[in-house]
Amino acid sequence: MVATTDRKKGKPALLKRLLPFFMPYKAQVFAASLALTSAAFFTLLMPVALRRVIDLGFDEEKAEYIDRYFLAMIGVAGALAIATSLRYYFVTKLGERIVTDIRRETYDHAIGMSPRFFETIRTGETLSRINTDTTLVQTLVASTVSIGLRNVLLLVGGVVMLLMTSAKLTGLVLLIVPVIVIPIILMGRRVRGFSKLAQDKIAETSAIAGETLSSVRDVQSFTQETGARARFGAAAEGAFAASHQRIAARSRLTAIVIFLLFTGIVSVMWIGASDVINNRMTAGELGQFILYAVIVAGAFAALSEMWTQLQQAAGATERLVEILDSETDIKAPPNPLALPEPRGEISFRDVSFSFPSRPDEKALDGVTFDIKPGETVALVGPSGAGKTTVFNLLQRFYDPTAGSIRLDGVALPDADPKAIRSRLSVVPQEPAIFAASVADNILFGRSEASEADAMRAAEAAAASGFIEALPDGYATEVGERGVMLSGGQKQRIAIARAILRDAPVLLLDEATSALDAESERAVQVAFEALAKDRTTIVIAHRLATVKKADRIIVLENGKIVAEGTHDALVAEGGLYARLARLQFTGLRAVDGELTDPSVISESTNQIA
Repeated sequence: MVATTDRKKGKPALLKRLLPFFMPYKAQVFAASLALTSAAFFTLLMPVALRRVIDLGFDEEKAEYIDRYFLAMIGVAGALAIATSLRYYFVTKLGERIVTDIRRETYDHAIGMSPRFFETIRTGETLSRINTDTTLVQTLVASTVSIGLRNVLLLVGGVVMLLMTSAKLTGLVLLIVPVIVIPIILMGRRVRGFSKLAQDKIAETSAIAGETLSSVRDVQSFTQETGARARFGAAAEGAFAASHQRIAARSRLTAIVIFLLFTGIVSVMWIGASDVINNRMTAGELGQFILYAVIVAGAFAALSEMWTQLQQAAGATERLVEILDSETDIKAPPNPLALPEPRGEISFRDVSFSFPSRPDEKALDGVTFDIKPGETVALVGPSGAGKTTVFNLLQRFYDPTAGSIRLDGVALPDADPKAIRSRLSVVPQEPAIFAASVADNILFGRSEASEADAMRAAEAAAASGFIEALPDGYATEVGERGVMLSGGQKQRIAIARAILRDAPVLLLDEATSALDAESERAVQVAFEALAKDRTTIVIAHRLATVKKADRIIVLENGKIVAEGTHDALVAEGGLYARLARLQFTGLRAVDGELTDPSVISESTNQIA
């Protein structure tokens, strides 16, 4: 689940988390620092040359010296231009590189999290953090830090030169500093809080947009466009209101700092002008002091601006740190046990489980069963009985709250989750189809396979006919979430993907629910051939598809209520017989009285 970041953690502590991303690029950091230092040095040289020109005066006898100083100023300007250009190049490139690394690490971490993580944070919000928040960090690295360091150098160098020019006037300037620093610190904290709130609101709008746009057909089918627009509009206005608070606070801070800073400088210059009149300093020294004062004032104003940007970046960093610091509850042990040669043997022992969001409600309650290698077992029961939960636990998306699960004799928590999942091939009820070609979607089951392997898998899944009829055959792009395909076509591609994976355990979750009768029969033949050499677990509401299973396990309210073959379960009555009668005879139970089991068996034989 998402780690709770300490909200009292200061800006330096949060931004310190970015330092490891700089370490691989020490050479670029050094080059950027050298260019930055050079630019600041050449900027500080300019007032010295101006002072010489002013003190020498503008007469013909000193024209040679004036020419030299002006030429020197042009040379300094050229050097400053080169240094600034190099600074921009190295710093911007470094910022892009580091933010790319942050995006990759955040995504790599998020995609490895268990489903529990995504129960507490929506996918759209995760995407907002990966994209929007890293953009703010990019601004920090590529611009704010560079400008900040440059202005720190100008501030320090400018103050040193001010002292060398006039210690008296410099002392007066330094008296102003505390008056300016205090509001920056106090109001900067508010800016950071508003920045964090604004980013949270933006993430909320992204999450809402992602949900509705990914289900746009459903939204339009139920004519909910107006409601969707209103919901997104309210979230967008909330984001604007939070941003407006940040902007207003930042504007007030900027106004206060600029007024205090330049009022103080004008006052000091006023005193300096009196000293020139009274011959206590030269006009050149005053000019030099004014230029350095302007440089210091500009640097200080830029640093105050940078402080608010730093607070905003700290808010974004905090949201990224929440993901990077999150620890998945499903992970490999320090020394995972190696799985033996694959047999496909599965064992559930007194397994109970409650979803984290519903801890008081048991999805499974004391479930125990064994599946032998090569056996085909069907899980049957009403919706919410716990059938899909069995699949989730077997894939170790969650750990049971009680009991144990073993695959080929090894307890799942003792093995690497990737090793466990590599032995499972899954066909979900709602298959994931990616915005890629048909061939790429099939090869998702085993990326190292060839396109010829994908074509053979498609043929086995009764999918080759419709694929070859597509405009570009196996190279046809299917669009986002497979929007160009029908539900049955998506399911057959998912089946082909599972066939290509060729894992020792096959998990079928209503795998033929979207197929027409002819395609279903063809796929059933393929499944029968595929299941001969592997363990198969089938979830099915259509009982005709599981009649030939070696064993049927009937679940109700998270418990096993019956177990046996189709004929035996029909003969003993109970939940399975009632479900079979409702599906195969179309009759309703009257006061709990069941139709004669022989009628059900005869009906199912005719259908199957």
